[in-house]
Parts: sequence; C-alpha cells; structure tokens
Amino acid sequence: MCRQDHDSAVARLRAAMSSLPINAPIRLGKPSSNLFRFGGRDRTPGLPTDGLDTVIRLDPNARTVEVGGLITYEKLVAATLPHKLMPAVVPQLRTITLGGAVAGLGIESTSFRRGLPHESVIEMDVLTGAGDVVTVTESDPLFRAFPNSYGTLGYAVRLVIGLEPVENAVELTHHRFGSPFEAFEAMGQLWERPEVDFLDGVAFGPGEIYLTTGRFDAGIGPVSDYTGQSIFYQSVRERDTDRLTVHDYLWRWDTDWFWCSAAFGVQNRLLRPFWPKVYRRSDVYRRLVGLDRRLGLTRGMGVLSRRRREAVIQDVEVPVDNAAEFLTRFFESIPIRPVWLCPLRGSDDRRWPLYRLDPEVGYVNFGFWATVPLAPGMSEDHHNLLVERLVAECGGHKSLYSTVHYDREQFWRSYDEAAYRDVKRQYDPHGRLPELYDKVVGDHATR
Repeated sequence: MCRQDHDSAVARLRAAMSSLPINAPIRLGKPSSNLFRFGGRDRTPGLPTDGLDTVIRLDPNARTVEVGGLITYEKLVAATLPHKLMPAVVPQLRTITLGGAVAGLGIESTSFRRGLPHESVIEMDVLTGAGDVVTVTESDPLFRAFPNSYGTLGYAVRLVIGLEPVENAVELTHHRFGSPFEAFEAMGQLWERPEVDFLDGVAFGPGEIYLTTGRFDAGIGPVSDYTGQSIFYQSVRERDTDRLTVHDYLWRWDTDWFWCSAAFGVQNRLLRPFWPKVYRRSDVYRRLVGLDRRLGLTRGMGVLSRRRREAVIQDVEVPVDNAAEFLTRFFESIPIRPVWLCPLRGSDDRRWPLYRLDPEVGYVNFGFWATVPLAPGMSEDHHNLLVERLVAECGGHKSLYSTVHYDREQFWRSYDEAAYRDVKRQYDPHGRLPELYDKVVGDHATR
C-alpha cells in the first residue's frame, strides 16, 4: 500500500468524525476486539477504519516498518518474516492490532529484554478527540501518555516501529521446578544468559512449574507442528526440548488460546479432528465467549444448577522478588490452573505515566483466564477483588483489558492522573473520547 492510499483512509476517518455533532461520542468501527469487558453493546456508529490495516513501507536495511494503526500482528509478521525480521515484541494472539497493543499494552517472551510493544515505537500519528491528526515522537507528552490509555487520548492511525532480526527456527528447552521459589530464582539466572532469546513459563500447580527458554537457530532441520492434533502447552510436560519455525513459535499460543480452547471441546481427542483447523484461532474462541455473554447461556445454566461462577480473566505484573509469594498465595486462594508466567523489564529509561515500570526492576507477568465457582455468601466479584488486593500487597499492578474493580482513588494512585489530565485537556478539550476510569472500570467500581 502506498502512503497516498493510507492518507486517503485517514481523510475518510476524519471526515466521518467531523460530520458528527461536537458533543457526540466517537469510537472506531474495529472489526474485532481482544478486550474482555462485556458490558452493554455500544450502539454508537463506528468511524470507518478500512485501509488502516496495511503496511505502508518496510525498510529492511534500517529495520523499520511503517504501518496503519489497525494492522494485526498476523499481517505485520507475515510482511516482516520474509525479510528475516520481526517486531521486538509480538503479543500471543494473531488479531491483536499494533495500535491496540500500544494503547492497551501487550507482552510476550521477548519482553524480558525488549519490554512492551510501545517501547519500540519510533513515531506515530494519533487522531485526537479534537479531530486533529498529530505526529508524535518520544519527546511529546501524548506519546508518553498513550500506552495504557485505551483509546481515551486518541487513536493511533499510523506507526513506525523498529524491528529485530530472526533466524530460521527457535530451539526450546523446558526446565521443570518443584516450587515457585525454585522457579523464580532460576528465572533470575536465565534472565541474564546472553544465549536466551525467549523466556516464559507455565505453572500447572505449586509443585509443577516449567520455564521455557528459546534461542534462534539458523540451521535447517525437523520442527514440531502444534496447529494440528498436538497441543503446545501440553508438550512442555512431555518433552525436554523442542524446535519450531519462527512463525509457528510466535503463534504457538494462538491455536488453543493458550489452554482455553478446552472450554469448547477443542482439546478433546475425539472432537479435535472434526473442529476445522481454520477455526482453531483465538479470535474465533473470543467471539464464542462474546456470544455466550450476550445470550447469557452460561449464566442461565448456573442459575438452573444453582452453581454460581465468576470469570477471572487478568494479567498482572509483580516484581520478580515478590513473584514466588504472589504465586503461592494465588494457588492457595484461587482454583485456576494453569497460569502463564512471562518475565518483563522496561527496555529504556523513558517514563510512561499510565504504566510505570522501574527499569532497574524485573517483573513477572501472571496471566490467568478461567471461571471459578463461587461458594455461598461470596460476592459476584470475590476472586477478582482478591487478586487486586494480592497484587497491591506484592507491589505490582495490572493490565486494564478486562474487569477492573478499583474505586477512583485506588485507580489514580496506580495510573498517573495529573499527567493524564494534562494530555486529555490538550488533545480532547470537548471530552469526545471517554474518560479512562469510566471506560475501564464502569459498573465494576468497588462500592
């Protein structure tokens, strides 16, 4: 796609926005979402986004790519891998968009060296609430406040990001540990090994934890395939080493949505062959969950069986020194297995006011996505509130893509209100975009 086509797409977007009354709320007409806030369906007409999901220019020599903000990582990786390049951090799910990952955070097994997706952004164009398209770089307050703003400060319509070189394949080693303390002590050691290019893990329980290290391999040889009958997360229990193409490694979690495809019967050995391969994708499962939430099927079955359940879908970051305590207490209190582990360190010394990470501190991201039974007398958000308290007690913070229960005071203690307000006043003076707290907390606020 040429720059002229992209500029035409942006012009259509701005024209649609300017045609609305000045007090009318606005939102993008995105074809998909990876958020897990299932409130009432937003009937606000979505602004047109066609033409904002393509590669504008790829420069293999400079290792940069210029793209539309709504390009999915699936399309982005497909464009860069033929040049033996990839984004510094590729979130696990194919349909996460680059603009969404920058505005709403993303993480993967390169984050222990490369931080989060916004840290490799060189420049971006943002459509603001005032209807302007502004080009911002790291010296601009909007650029720094954009990560974790979730579309409340504007929409990234164009980004330039740096790329990293890759080889033919990724060789994996799975290391087993018998306790959280052993696992996180080892994680701190693996973190420093220069030959480790990738690092993450899976905790099946307090006594069965695996850390997986990966390194690029330039050779040609056999590779595993986890897009068919075999399931990646189960393989870490079954073998000590493995080898995948870079493409298949990047999407190793997408086929089964980590392990969540089991809820749809996809991991059943009798049913799996009949579930079309083309539909073994995270976006398909996410749409099924959305349909269930809208129709209330699971909730209705719970009422009939008199068994209440609570969805606990969270990603949280805890300093690595407190990670063993967090996981131990989590397993003692919340019946969710497995849990994903992903180390993280901010890769530069720029400060991101809405999601501050101390560059001198290593963190561990814990991802857990399941429903759990509620005992009689428990509130509907019992376990989510417990997680938020535990995260605070362990000195961590959480992503905002799912349910959030903080009251306003708690929320703004973690996410810099003063910096947010300054940027909000400048770029959205009429309040056409939602407030961050209202958007991510809404009816879930702690009373």
